Amino acid sequence: MKSGRILIAALILVGIAGIVVNGAAIYLRFLYLGILLLVGSFVWTFWVGRSLQLQRSSRVQRANVGDIFEESYDVVNQSRLMAPWIEVVNESKLPFASGSRILTLFMGKQKRHYLARTWLTRRGAFPLGPTRISVGDPFGFFHYAKEIAASQTLLILPMLFEVKSFLFPPGLLPGGQVIRRKSSDITPHAAGVREYMHGDAMKRIHWPTSIRRNQLIVKEFEQDPQAEVWLFLDAQKEVHSEKIHEQIDVPVESMLFGRKPKFNLPPSTFEYAISIAASLSHYFLSQRRAVGFVSAGQAYTIHSAERSERQESKILETLAFVEPNGDLSLAALVSMQASQLPQGSSVILVTPNTTQDLLIAVDDLHKRYLRPIVILLDGASFGGRDGADKMLLSLRERRVPVCVVTCDADLSQTISDFVSDVTPQDVRRWQRPVLSQSI
Repeated sequence: MKSGRILIAALILVGIAGIVVNGAAIYLRFLYLGILLLVGSFVWTFWVGRSLQLQRSSRVQRANVGDIFEESYDVVNQSRLMAPWIEVVNESKLPFASGSRILTLFMGKQKRHYLARTWLTRRGAFPLGPTRISVGDPFGFFHYAKEIAASQTLLILPMLFEVKSFLFPPGLLPGGQVIRRKSSDITPHAAGVREYMHGDAMKRIHWPTSIRRNQLIVKEFEQDPQAEVWLFLDAQKEVHSEKIHEQIDVPVESMLFGRKPKFNLPPSTFEYAISIAASLSHYFLSQRRAVGFVSAGQAYTIHSAERSERQESKILETLAFVEPNGDLSLAALVSMQASQLPQGSSVILVTPNTTQDLLIAVDDLHKRYLRPIVILLDGASFGGRDGADKMLLSLRERRVPVCVVTCDADLSQTISDFVSDVTPQDVRRWQRPVLSQSI
């Protein structure tokens, strides 16, 4: 292209100089030829550029950290002129976004298709675009570009690791006081019927009985006798720490044939806590347990305990956006919500907190006949403050099951095997029916 620019410039300059010096016809032809090539290059570039079309598409718009995201690109030259080169630039904010290409000798009325693979390393929502497509003339004088806005958004959920086993909350005894307590939510356990009252949901109306009695009758439900599992994520900004690190890009060749590179979580206590909370919610919901979630990052978030795929989607979507910038301490978070939890529920606290707040939260849960479990992130291994060993001893004195997680640990093995480190006395106390404590 540089030689082409030099050629046209030389033709024009020689033509002008020759006309000025002696006015020979050959120099006039040089000038006309240079101008013709210059105008032709402009028309060529503008015509081909306006005829270019680009379409990006993907089979999925939801994926997890560590996955390989595949996206297809279709570039069409609708003009009859050849494009010497076409550049496609993916301007998405997605880290390590691929898809940028230079396509050469793109013939008229031609369509080209290619796949782009991106290794997902950060949770959140990322628009798939914008995309800039540009073309130039054969001599490199002119350049035409247009930007195509994003039409899809990719939601990247936290990384999930396999949890093979975990402490299961024992169900409450049949016929106990807690099961007979009426529930404002619809559960699988119907307790009877009553007359309709203002404010009752329409979906609770029992129509056969209503028709028979000639008045609206609603169903009443009892609380589920199977204990709930509640995940409390500590998002207080003062307790989390992170090592300085640099994420290494992965060559496209290593992702061919769907091969997934090994992904290591960033050395951040919060990213580890996010992945642990996501994996535990997936594990318990796959075991048909009712799971609830509480956190207080940039917003105070509560998901009431449910057992469904929809519940898992809600929790994972929340975890995809939560950030460690909360001001509410773990003790305050537990104090605000613990009174709303059914007795006998398991409360899993995921935190790197080694201050008195954690012990206050655990004692508060014990007083309310709840079963606390602590997933304690060792802040010192993440470049933060020490104190995990001392906190571990304090929690064991309270017979609380504790799993200590260090940086670069195999989370699947650490979480699945921590039960073997819990003493039989701790397990027996933790599994003791809460009804016998409340009598």
